[in-house]
Amino acid sequence: MSKEQSERRALGVLRMSDDWNYSMNGETVCNGLWIDPRTKIVILLLCVLSATMAPSMRYEMLLVLLIACFGIACRKVRYSIIGALVYAAVYFVTIAALKTHGSVQVMLVAFLGLVHKVYPCGILSGIIISTTKVGEFLSAMNRSHASRKIVIPVAVMLRYIPTVREDWRFIKDAMKMRDISPSLKSFLMHPGMTIECIYVPLMMAASKTADELTVASVTRGIENPKTRTSIVQIGFGIWDAVVTVCFLALFLVGQFCKGVF
Repeated sequence: MSKEQSERRALGVLRMSDDWNYSMNGETVCNGLWIDPRTKIVILLLCVLSATMAPSMRYEMLLVLLIACFGIACRKVRYSIIGALVYAAVYFVTIAALKTHGSVQVMLVAFLGLVHKVYPCGILSGIIISTTKVGEFLSAMNRSHASRKIVIPVAVMLRYIPTVREDWRFIKDAMKMRDISPSLKSFLMHPGMTIECIYVPLMMAASKTADELTVASVTRGIENPKTRTSIVQIGFGIWDAVVTVCFLALFLVGQFCKGVF
């Protein structure tokens, strides 16, 4: 990455123009279902509770389907469908593992049981992070009077993840120029070279990116104690209520209708 690209990326750490499109009359145009960041935090907590206290695997499958529907509504169609299919594969593997015997069953069931608890929360977290803009999150948290000790690290994290993804694309392009593929086959055939070409530059880029994002955030006034103003209109709507009711209803069904599952 050139120095000019690095500076442009650092200066644009919290640019709203990168995340939103604006019409000629100043109205905000957002693709997909828009949910208030505070609502996303609530449904994530409900998802964690539902997955933790799930009465059965069929209930967890229903939870994943609900999360997939939410992701499709937010225009994360490919991500949601792939996530649901992967969980379906894990579901059938778990059923097959239950039919085995001995220590193999114990190891598989213990590992897959942890996957069933973590996987739904991971899918929902991916949807929330990819659909939540930094400006939205800061405005919502400031309106909720949340502590800056929590808001600032999370805001930097939201911008840090796509930046690391961009660095990963640069690393893959550089590896292709050296006839090295970042795949499992390449790792097994040339483990030393693969680690050198992936982890070393990725860790160096991650460290540099963290410094750039921190400096850029402070430069753009993220630590300003005054009330933050934003062009984005933050507020609860009908869809916030609908999504919250759906996740809350599924949680209550799992607690009071355990015999159904």
